[in-house]
Amino acid sequence: MDATPQIHETRIELDPRWHAVLARDAAADGSFVFGVRTTGVYCRPSCPARRANPKNVDFFATPEAAEKAGLRSCLRCSPKGSGHEARRADVMARICRLIETAEEPPKLADLATVAGMSPFHFLRQFKAVAGVTPAAYARAHRAERVRAALARPDASVTTAIYGAGFNSNGRFYETTNDMLGMKPTEYRAGGANAKIRFAIGECSLGSILVAQSERGVCAITMGEDPDALARQLQDRFPHAELIGGDEGFEGLVAKVVGLIERPAQAFDLPLDVRGTAFQHRVWQALRQIPAGSTFSYADLAKQVGAPKSVRAVAQACAANEIAVAIPCHRVVRKDGAISGYRWGVERKRALLRKEAGR
Repeated sequence: MDATPQIHETRIELDPRWHAVLARDAAADGSFVFGVRTTGVYCRPSCPARRANPKNVDFFATPEAAEKAGLRSCLRCSPKGSGHEARRADVMARICRLIETAEEPPKLADLATVAGMSPFHFLRQFKAVAGVTPAAYARAHRAERVRAALARPDASVTTAIYGAGFNSNGRFYETTNDMLGMKPTEYRAGGANAKIRFAIGECSLGSILVAQSERGVCAITMGEDPDALARQLQDRFPHAELIGGDEGFEGLVAKVVGLIERPAQAFDLPLDVRGTAFQHRVWQALRQIPAGSTFSYADLAKQVGAPKSVRAVAQACAANEIAVAIPCHRVVRKDGAISGYRWGVERKRALLRKEAGR
């Protein structure tokens, strides 16, 4: 502590950290905390409480250092531990709802203002929680709205376009292949005129089917019966042209088999994933889990900014059509128990054993 209150106050006022406190700068959260002697509490820089007199303020590198000095955590801004993470998740969940209900995708600067962050910091925080940029999240949600509208038999393609927030046909058709993987009329007809190549191979976990559309790998499924795997693919794309893989395509199957047998290798081929905006967030987060690691469903829910949506996260994992490349097998129960795998619990257990080197 400084020799005199006046010297101490002057030093605090000249400290860049004090300017972050005055600005309630959320970007500074996590880099330090400040304590207030008169109240006996310490806070994060963005704390909304009434500003303290600088002569009563001290800075600390960590919450632990502040507590060692005899201060307690502020109940309003929860500067210690998971409070910050939970608040960040809540803010990003609110931003996601804002994107979903907007007529037009909101601008990054506007979203950052709502979140109370600089655009740069907001972009980093949003990607950390959602796994994608706000623009990519908006595109995924818009694609979801288009698919839902096209699924209704009484809705025309034009109705689906404007119902999803596009203000012109031209803007929609610029992005239709990325959204649907095919023309909207083909999508409504169950994949009519779409070409999907596929092949079935064998691995240590049984038979494996790999399918690829013009956009990328659209299915990796496993089972005991190769014919059943082919029928499932046909049921999923009832009117698409299914083409048996040639010798070149067999190389893709071999790469997927290699991913099972040697899980540490990267899978860098493009994927054709079709699902809701929320499912895309979950699947993107799954791809960030490294081989040999596991998340609980609750951990994954927090990661995608929806800590209360554990059941929805589990359903998104179950809806995954691309085994191994989107590694939903790396999600386990909170107590570590292995359950809930689309292609069988024993396969999930075997995959995790391989990744653990056992």
